[in-house]
Amino acid sequence: MTTLTLPNFLVIGAARSGTASLYHYLRQHPQIYMCPLNEPNFFALEGLALDDCFNGPIDRRNVEQYCVRELSAYSALFADSTRARAVGESSPLYLYSSHAPGNIHRHVPHARLIAILRHPADRAYSNFLDYVRVGIEPLREFPNALRAEADRLRAGWGPWPFWHYTRVGFYAAQLRRYFQLFPREQVRVYLYEDYTADPVRVLQDLFEFLDVDSTFRPDTSVRHNVSGWPRSQTLQAFLHQPGRWRDRLKHLLPARLQRWLGKHVHALNTVKPPLSSALRRELIQLYREDILELQALLQRDLSAWLKADP
Repeated sequence: MTTLTLPNFLVIGAARSGTASLYHYLRQHPQIYMCPLNEPNFFALEGLALDDCFNGPIDRRNVEQYCVRELSAYSALFADSTRARAVGESSPLYLYSSHAPGNIHRHVPHARLIAILRHPADRAYSNFLDYVRVGIEPLREFPNALRAEADRLRAGWGPWPFWHYTRVGFYAAQLRRYFQLFPREQVRVYLYEDYTADPVRVLQDLFEFLDVDSTFRPDTSVRHNVSGWPRSQTLQAFLHQPGRWRDRLKHLLPARLQRWLGKHVHALNTVKPPLSSALRRELIQLYREDILELQALLQRDLSAWLKADP
């Protein structure tokens, strides 16, 4: 009988809450092995019928190219992890997915679970800006995208990519699914504000949670997958067509310099317009009950999340 190698910890979300950066910071730790494929989404997709979902722009292509649905293929991702003390992967879809908690509990019931929660209004807006940035959101006004959400759900868009802009932010309901299956001490929840204010402190607390050397200080100077609005749609489209400039540069520049150049051109071409106060107030009202439930669930003061001004 073949022995499967599976992770002993998971970053479960939330999307657009710094999980991409967290994945790269965790990879730096010498006692941690992170899945080489970021966001394989296995536990959300295993056994899930795709007939009524993943019908949005590029949804199926993303699932086919970047996700793993078979247990043997998922286990193979961790084949080189034998010397690591902590073995993990990061898939922000797990927090939102109603399918994932049961699959996780069935396959890795003792896995430690990590969540970072961002103000749900800011998370939804960052989600929208990111999809505009990469050119997959056909609407260019956030209120219009929010109004389209219900129709998109009925048409089977998503859930990944995260077309469910507002629904992803109901964290209390999502965490309760995990707390029904896993003991509280097996789940560590951080707030995005704490993570961005002092990432090293949060990471060292996380290292202690994972039972690895908590004195290790990762390099957190680079933020990954930062959202924003493209100044030039033409330049943005050019950057996201890898057959063009990358093919021309790969013979001239080292790979590391190519990545550096790409990131800096992206940064120069990106601006982040603020979320309007009126729409922010509207979203806070939408989330108000869930925020209060989350506050009680985590025993953490979230009154700042109920204020219209960030």
